[in-house]
Amino acid sequence: MTQDRRGGGRRSRLERGGSGIAQLPWQHVENPYPPMQLLDEERLERLHDTSMRILSELGIRVMSERVMDLFAAAGAIVDREDTTIRIDESLVTEALRAVPSSFTLTSRNPAKQVHLGGSSLVFGLVAGPPNVHDRINGRRQGNLPDYQNFIRLAHHFNAIHIIGNQVVAPMELPANSRHLDTYHANLTLSDLSFHCTAIGRARAMDGINMMAIARGISVQEMRASPGVTTIISINSPRLFDDAMAEGLIAMAEHGQPVTVTPFTLMGAMTPVTLAAALCQQNAEALFGVVLTQLVNPGTPVMYGAFTSNVDMKSGAPAFGTPENAKANIIAGQLARRYNLPYRTSNANASNVVDLQAAYETEMATWGAVLGGANLIYHAAGWLEGGLTASYEKLVLDVEILQNMMEFLRPLPFQEDDLGFEAIKSVPAGGHFFGAEHTMSRYTTAFYQPMLSNWQNHGAWQEAGGKDALERATELWQQALHDYEEPVMDAAIREELDAYVARRREEITANPEG
Repeated sequence: MTQDRRGGGRRSRLERGGSGIAQLPWQHVENPYPPMQLLDEERLERLHDTSMRILSELGIRVMSERVMDLFAAAGAIVDREDTTIRIDESLVTEALRAVPSSFTLTSRNPAKQVHLGGSSLVFGLVAGPPNVHDRINGRRQGNLPDYQNFIRLAHHFNAIHIIGNQVVAPMELPANSRHLDTYHANLTLSDLSFHCTAIGRARAMDGINMMAIARGISVQEMRASPGVTTIISINSPRLFDDAMAEGLIAMAEHGQPVTVTPFTLMGAMTPVTLAAALCQQNAEALFGVVLTQLVNPGTPVMYGAFTSNVDMKSGAPAFGTPENAKANIIAGQLARRYNLPYRTSNANASNVVDLQAAYETEMATWGAVLGGANLIYHAAGWLEGGLTASYEKLVLDVEILQNMMEFLRPLPFQEDDLGFEAIKSVPAGGHFFGAEHTMSRYTTAFYQPMLSNWQNHGAWQEAGGKDALERATELWQQALHDYEEPVMDAAIREELDAYVARRREEITANPEG
């Protein structure tokens, strides 16, 4: 049952026996390899120059008087009649000087800090779908019990480092206050940091305030030690709405990191060519970066990229495509040009958890990793082009992420790893199964999969002949069975509950607040 919450110890180490799920321990993931470069310096600069032309000649349309005031004060050309702001390169350059090249997010569990920037790599839970699916209960509208289960799974599976903005929307709850319920679940059912909803100032401030309560510190102290972040989406092409602007301003005022992410689909929200899409994406992202620094110089900002293409036959979004993988890599080059931490995604467009879901996710994941991503958003559970959060897909994705973590682990290269003496000890034509070199390492030599099955066909059939999808169903059920809620101080829990109750009353009395 999806609501199963029976007790059981949460496994913190990779287990190879017993009833626990074999998984890697919680760890800070580093990418030790140089990022891939798809564009040479000349082409990268041409892309940058075209982005500057977009900003200076075409501009970005905004729906916020406050944003227009900030840019006007900074010397930008503000046309209030058509609500368009045009900025030149000097304003961009000045803003980029103030942005830190990396930052740390601290959740209520300091041991689960995540570092964003440099060679670090952080994996996030799926965010935003209105629907949820599993093989037992089928596809259904998002709801709070399923939301809570996804938070339990995120807490249980060590490969997930951060919670996205509303893993699945609890549609049965009022839209103007459901963020209180999701923040509360994030903070009580896990000890991870999370992304605030930034649709308006109030939702962002609730996230900031509630994380401060959970950490037992003041909002002022959170300025120096951020605990939450947000995604600011640009309405491509070249439109910045009022609610997102207010959310960005609230986060920046309080020193909480902001990720500016244009959602650009080639052929729909941008021209059909990848080069044009990247120029537009870059211009829109840089506009948001400048805004954060006009509000509060030094605010941590991530360069966000979410560029893919549409199916030109139907207009439907496509993800995990070759174009998407290229965009992930080139966006990383742009982020490094501006010395900004980089966020992207590993999305897929499959309607079910099948081979397509796997190979599109794998393709996009490689593009993100080769591109030097610091945050892979929607990394676990995304299905149906982002319309559904899937229990089985989450398990499949955790396996993909763990494989990637092991791939990125530096190769041991001591004298014994080179194995000359081991090779010497086995005669030509022999085998290494019983060699001392093998026996001393056999339990730790290779990555042990959580989902994959390596039995031969006969043994697999004898064990029930279950495919990966069936095994994934069993794994998420077992994870919920084994889940153990992280301890929270009773006084902090009481304060958190009281905050939610008070804010719910305020929102009921004033729906706009």
